[in-house]
Amino acid sequence: MEHTVLLVDDEENARTALSITLKREGYNVLTAASGDEGIEVLDKNPVDILVTDMIMPRVTGMELLSYARKNYPEVMVIMVTGYASIENAIAALKEGAFDYITKPIKLEEVKITIQKACEKRNLLIENLLLKQQLKGRYAFDRIIGISPGMRQVFSLMEKVLDTDSTVFIQGESGTGKELVAKAIHYNGLRKDKPFVAINCAAIPSELLESELFGHVKGSFTGAVSNKAGKFQLADNGTIFLDEIGSMSMHLQGKILRALQEKEVESVGGSKPVKVDVRIISATHVDLEKAVRDGMFREDLYYRLNVIPVHLPPLRERIDDIPLLAAHFLKRFNEKTGRKIKGLTSRAMDRMAAHQWPGNVRELENVIERAATLTDGDYIDMESLPPQMRPHDDGGVSSDFTQWMPESGIDMAREMDKLEAALIRKAVDKAGGVKSRAAELLGIKRTTLIEKMKRLKL
Repeated sequence: MEHTVLLVDDEENARTALSITLKREGYNVLTAASGDEGIEVLDKNPVDILVTDMIMPRVTGMELLSYARKNYPEVMVIMVTGYASIENAIAALKEGAFDYITKPIKLEEVKITIQKACEKRNLLIENLLLKQQLKGRYAFDRIIGISPGMRQVFSLMEKVLDTDSTVFIQGESGTGKELVAKAIHYNGLRKDKPFVAINCAAIPSELLESELFGHVKGSFTGAVSNKAGKFQLADNGTIFLDEIGSMSMHLQGKILRALQEKEVESVGGSKPVKVDVRIISATHVDLEKAVRDGMFREDLYYRLNVIPVHLPPLRERIDDIPLLAAHFLKRFNEKTGRKIKGLTSRAMDRMAAHQWPGNVRELENVIERAATLTDGDYIDMESLPPQMRPHDDGGVSSDFTQWMPESGIDMAREMDKLEAALIRKAVDKAGGVKSRAAELLGIKRTTLIEKMKRLKL
């Protein structure tokens, strides 16, 4: 898989020369003209290797090293220093730098050092994956991810484990919301008590009340005996309300009562039942918007949203794709007795470029399908689903051409949309650095700025 190298140097000529060399070697190269700009690029882009000059104004190379080690420990840092600053370079090694290079820079030395750094990072990731796979079924570290978004999730999870606070998990379908809920429960104060999950969107609204709160015999047609609801079953434990955004206003009121009064009332019952449960809820919809639209109770929203956890979509977790793919492939090998070693770099690059509308669940299905269809030791592109393979459509993506309606389109307007989408993607990938974005698009910086003004971006 292509590795990303961030070059930070306040000397433009040195930065440009090294950038050209590394691109020829097949690396994805990001650049920054100062330490503070380097921090900005690090925060907005997945980076494997950081090469930084030691002496820079404002934020020095040592300060940048310290920031990277604290916030992105998986990034391999290589320091560039003059002969007179060898002592500083040695100090950098003690602070966690992978290696250092002395000036004047020898390009061959740089290539070898970066290659070794990539190998070390790959080994660290493999070890991390191995440790995660050895944990229990719902162990905290079982949730795989090293991307910035997932590190924020882990940090929040750590803080809520020893509390009874209500947790609200928001994320697209397939991002692993129930897995996070289970990890919080089985590592928290109520780990020895029941964990009960219910998908509120999967049950018709007229039956959901009975499922949640139970019913008494004869309360409605088909109620041939008393039945305990999910809240009663989860007493002293945790109840996970998935897709709570689909719940009716009537049921929202009963959930609010369960939160406030710690009691529920069965359908057809005359006496409330005391319950002590921790509520973890989740949804893929925007509940704030639902509140504004009058579709969700504001008071309930604020009671549920005490500790909000946002699970990022897989397309924002590119760094995690190799880890997750290896995890699912290992699981497939164990289940089937196959010995597929991994994915080719071409196949992995295609997976990194995919938008993953189904997120981690889709990735798991893709790996199982591809592994099933693979005859050799490695999964290659021909085993991937058709929508992930290279297309031959005159340079236009198959997704773009397949939606052509019978009535035709306004081509100028649609081309503006496409151009705007490409510019946004390039600017985002470049960490907001317009010169880098223009380079990614193969146009001049002035041309990019003109297009952004015209498209009001």
